Amino acid sequence: MQNGAFDPIELPAVVWEQERTREILRERDIAGLFGLAVKYGASQVRIGTATGLGQPRVNAILHGNGTIKELAVIERIASGLRLPDHVRMLLGLAPLDIASPTGDHDDEHEEQTTELISRLDAAAAVDPTTVMILRTDTNNLRLLDRRLGGPAIADKMHAQMAQIQRAHRHAIRPGLRAGLAHLLAETASLAGWQAINTLALNDAWTHYERAKAAAYEADDAALLAYVSGEQAYVLMELGRPAEATELLQHVHEQHGGHLPARLRTWLSAAEAEAAAILGDETICRAALDQAAALLPEGDGDAEMPYLSINAHHIARWRGNCLVRFGDPDTAEDLRSALAGMDGTYNRAESGVRCDLGHALLAVGNPEAAQPHIQRAQQLATMTGSRRQRRRIDELSKAVNRALGR
Repeated sequence: MQNGAFDPIELPAVVWEQERTREILRERDIAGLFGLAVKYGASQVRIGTATGLGQPRVNAILHGNGTIKELAVIERIASGLRLPDHVRMLLGLAPLDIASPTGDHDDEHEEQTTELISRLDAAAAVDPTTVMILRTDTNNLRLLDRRLGGPAIADKMHAQMAQIQRAHRHAIRPGLRAGLAHLLAETASLAGWQAINTLALNDAWTHYERAKAAAYEADDAALLAYVSGEQAYVLMELGRPAEATELLQHVHEQHGGHLPARLRTWLSAAEAEAAAILGDETICRAALDQAAALLPEGDGDAEMPYLSINAHHIARWRGNCLVRFGDPDTAEDLRSALAGMDGTYNRAESGVRCDLGHALLAVGNPEAAQPHIQRAQQLATMTGSRRQRRRIDELSKAVNRALGR
């Protein structure tokens, strides 16, 4: 047993030979790594002491409520768990014994070569039909996300990301690799938006950086612009709307009229939202007008399945932005947006009802605002949107104060 706070943590050598363990290491699944340590006798206190994280954070990670992305922290974990060099390398860390990069395992190079050949062979089996199936899976996850929210499909998303990344990492044929890169960018972007809605902002930033790299490789300017625009929302949530505006303007200037009209509409609406947060009503209204002028017919374009925006979405955006300035027409815009929703955008409906409650409260009608706030709260809870719940909680308190409760 290794339950003393300062007992050394020693996992049996056979553990590192298991394929599941290798998968945990390659994916940098720290929760899985900690789970192995616990399985072989290390207490949470011991892990926390050895890694410098402390028991509460170790407990949170083990229960899926925290992640580790920083390389320096991963290095500290590897040292605290006394991982051998060949295991460190699977984590993406440099070996401690530079003279013998695989430690005392003389057959490690041969094993790695065999593993690489196996992965290349597996990737070679991926064909255009496989990519099409994976794309369908991502589109289905996108639909489920709209209805159920990210937390409800987290396991499916993790598996989808891992499968696409494995195929892309070892794909050789240029055309197929480009297709996988495009799909990886779309899927990572979806994961980024889900992370924003749970306020896992560091995770969101990481997903968008991965998505941008993949979009560059896919040589798709529209996808790159979209991913960069979504990344601006991380900055907005961090309270950095000026930097978000700068990023969105750069995307517009860099790609300009080469982008599809629907994407330019979306970028203009995002600029309006950043301007609203900054309190610049003039720029906000100009961007909203530009978005409305650019909007094409229909709900979406086949070549951009990741983007759906129509007149009702613009009305929603307009209401969300102008409610900040006390615009008397805001409530009507939001009612129009709500009427145009088809029942599949549960998280979006939560946002619309939240904005409508805010607008009604601003004109002195808390009785009318209350049912919208309550429904918004139900939808935000159902979809696991901490981002929405944070604002809804504030409005609920304001409604109760206005009603004398």
